[in-house]
Amino acid sequence: QVQLVESGGGLVQAGGSLRLSCAASGRTFNRAAIGWFRQAPGKERDFVAAIIWSGRVPYYADSVKGRFTISRDNTKNTVFLQMNSLKPEDTARYYCAADDTLGPVSYSKYGYDYWGQGTQVTVSS
Repeated sequence: QVQLVESGGGLVQAGGSLRLSCAASGRTFNRAAIGWFRQAPGKERDFVAAIIWSGRVPYYADSVKGRFTISRDNTKNTVFLQMNSLKPEDTARYYCAADDTLGPVSYSKYGYDYWGQGTQVTVSS
């Protein structure tokens, strides 16, 4: 199993940056793919980015490509989401999720078994 805790959210002006962290515990973290999702009020929980266990291959939603960077440090059991050039439409609650089945990376929330509580990101215009 994997336990996840997100941090780093906050209020930022458009064009600014934030760095989210997802701290994980559990025996299977180092083999888990980690995904970031976001959910705005009244909307679906959407895929943002994911990274496989080795950290070598990142995956991004088209809406964040070139602005967000996902990385992981398995020695610290932490995954990061660096968010640059933030836009008001990036406002949402951001969740990290883990899939420790060693299958292909999923772009769907249903592909992940473990979730954190989320951290709020608000981008003002």
